[in-house]
Amino acid sequence: MKVSKDSIDLGIVVTDEKAAVSFYRDVLGLEWEGELPLPGGRMYRLKCGTTVIKLLKLDKTPAAKPAPGGPAGGLGYRYFTISVPDIRGLVAQLEAKGIRPTVPVTEFRPGVTIAMVTDPDGNTVEFIQTA
Repeated sequence: MKVSKDSIDLGIVVTDEKAAVSFYRDVLGLEWEGELPLPGGRMYRLKCGTTVIKLLKLDKTPAAKPAPGGPAGGLGYRYFTISVPDIRGLVAQLEAKGIRPTVPVTEFRPGVTIAMVTDPDGNTVEFIQTA
């Protein structure tokens, strides 16, 4: 397969678009790209490097919720990863805004440090810093 972009985009169905936009834009600091109507809902687009995070608020909110427990909570897509240059600084900023990590800053292996948080709908976001 040939690809035409060096990243993938991610769609996240949300229950509360205001809380989700606030988390991804205001708390994490992703760049606001805009919003647009979709058949059956609305999309809110934010940039993370070359990736677009697409928050979808559907007119009919699905009954199923994300399985709790991060990566160990179930099969399928469980988390996505954002590479950052200063994971400890980021986690300190998040904690100052009331976001507690579900996985604290942890050296995963030599030169690789991770932390995880949960968004308002229970989706897991991982941060990684490599030496």
